[in-house]
Amino acid sequence: MSHLTTPGAVIYAKDLSKVSCFYEQLLQSIATHAEDEYTVLELPHFQLVIHAIPDRIANTFQISSPPKRRGEAATKLMLPVASISKAREVAANLGGQIDAVDREWEFQHCRICDGHDPEGNVIQVRELISR
Repeated sequence: MSHLTTPGAVIYAKDLSKVSCFYEQLLQSIATHAEDEYTVLELPHFQLVIHAIPDRIANTFQISSPPKRRGEAATKLMLPVASISKAREVAANLGGQIDAVDREWEFQHCRICDGHDPEGNVIQVRELISR
């Protein structure tokens, strides 16, 4: 299967710098490439691209503070973290949120919790449970 590209996702952001910083710190990753219009984060076996929303579109809406979670989206990113507790702190410091401990659940050897980034995009973080 080496002939296939790395799987990944694209997140569109009104504030490219803020959203890129959020995911870089949440995932303990570094940007491998950055331009005025996008940032690329490389994880093992996954590439996350944060792409700036063009000004002509970005100027037509506002992001509230705190951001309103956009839970109606058809897709939710599942992101690996070493610690949900640490991810909760990082997210809060960067304008996002990981839900409270009482909203966590376990599934397929993972502890899982939903949240959102600084622009309200819904995410799910997953911490491997040691057995």
